[in-house]
Amino acid sequence: MKRVLITRWEPPGVSRRARDSVAVEEPLELRVDTRPVAVIMRTPGHDEELAAGFLVSEGLIRARGDVRALRRNPRNRKGNVLDVFLAPEVTVDFSQLTRHVFASSSCGLCGKSSIASVCQQFPKLHGNFRISRDHLLALPDTLRAAQEMFADTGGLHAAALFDGHGRVLQLREDVGRHNAVDKVIGRAFLDGHWPLADCGLLVSGRTSFEIVQKALAAGISLVAAISAPTSLAVEFARRSGVTLIGFLRPGRFNVYAGGSAVGDSQSPIANSR
Repeated sequence: MKRVLITRWEPPGVSRRARDSVAVEEPLELRVDTRPVAVIMRTPGHDEELAAGFLVSEGLIRARGDVRALRRNPRNRKGNVLDVFLAPEVTVDFSQLTRHVFASSSCGLCGKSSIASVCQQFPKLHGNFRISRDHLLALPDTLRAAQEMFADTGGLHAAALFDGHGRVLQLREDVGRHNAVDKVIGRAFLDGHWPLADCGLLVSGRTSFEIVQKALAAGISLVAAISAPTSLAVEFARRSGVTLIGFLRPGRFNVYAGGSAVGDSQSPIANSR
């Protein structure tokens, strides 16, 4: 975060000079075997995870052994260029990238490919992940309590991996909601915890087509969000075997796709397809 000088207006119309914390947003140029593939507007930190999550969700890499090294470009003093070097036997089809070369923090898939083309890259899920309603309903409070940078700035999205007992396994924050997802799945990928069939994904903002695409690429069969899904996210989740939960709030949530992953031992939620 960064501290900036502002003018604060407060009732009854009184202004004063003050300092406020704002989320940092800077570009990261991502190169694969010296070839530039994307410029991503992100919150600095965990950039190696971001790169790994981005590449695996784009289908350019599949296994941990595909990546030989990730390191800062030594000629970039600001540290905003990251080089990814792949194993010699890995062949990359750069034409399948679904993002433009520039990706803003607010827009993930700019000119996104069709659902059909994404489904060709990643198979439909038939996961056995399960979580009780009580554990699911407790997750928003757990997420918010762990969002340290959001508490200071109010300007960051969060993504978290959780297990079937509702325990948060990994959490990342970023100005881009898709970047936060890339960071948590990228961390798991680099650690060799892959695929993520035993995890669910929780996001603090809305669920877009791209969020579901990233879950599918990671093998995550349940995506829950504090906010709403888009129509394309719902359609894609239904076609991909992903349970999609929206408006996860105290005491309630909506099931937009799937549903058998959530319930209790006596009464799982009926499949909504």
